[in-house]
Amino acid sequence: MTIIVNGYSTDYSKVGSGPAVVLLHGWGDTMTTFDLLCKHLKRNYTVIALDLPGFGKTDSPKETFSLEKYAQFVGDFVDKIGETTIFAYIGHSNGGAVLIRGISSGILRSEKLVLLASSGVRGEYSARKKFLRVIAKTAKIPTNLLPKSSQAKIKKSVYKKLGSDLFVAEHLQDTFRQVVSEDVVHDSAMISSQTLLLYGAQDKATPMSYGAKFNKQIEESELIVLDGADHFLHHTHFTKVNKLVEDFLDK
Repeated sequence: MTIIVNGYSTDYSKVGSGPAVVLLHGWGDTMTTFDLLCKHLKRNYTVIALDLPGFGKTDSPKETFSLEKYAQFVGDFVDKIGETTIFAYIGHSNGGAVLIRGISSGILRSEKLVLLASSGVRGEYSARKKFLRVIAKTAKIPTNLLPKSSQAKIKKSVYKKLGSDLFVAEHLQDTFRQVVSEDVVHDSAMISSQTLLLYGAQDKATPMSYGAKFNKQIEESELIVLDGADHFLHHTHFTKVNKLVEDFLDK
């Protein structure tokens, strides 16, 4: 389905019935990342997923978007489709960072929150990552002397090293530089929603140490680490993730 939100043509899906649950995908991803989870939850919940601005079939931002602007967009989207009360928000990777900023600031509200391999910890960088971060912020990746095919491969490699949730989208360079600079660890202390944190033990993009930080900050939170899972734990371990999310929502 498509709806116009703040001038942006926005693609979304809405299935099931019951309390409303909204899902936000990560950077470079689309709402289809949650197909298996949506199918599982729609039996007892109204499950809503959307393509955020710049991704999937939703229009690209006309300006630089920050985590707060993405959160405000989600809030406006929810109002536009007529959902007055959101029971739970679920966010993967950068979608989790958007939710942390949105809920901690009061832009978004929900009784429950599920963070799947959430990003938003930007303060811990080795010397190498600090260098890569500067490159990302300035967009001065030294590839001009190489063929275009090689330039693309090197850029892809550099941005992947900064975390797959921040995988570069060529049409969102300014938004990428903004988002990669925002840390939401301190924000998370303001969250009062009951929160489930799910991380993969083998996740190198958003390691389980991120989950530990958020767990320490969010008073009503539980951290579960899945052995053998990586950044896309809701794909590789979907049976376990689906059950954990459903059990948490049903409590």
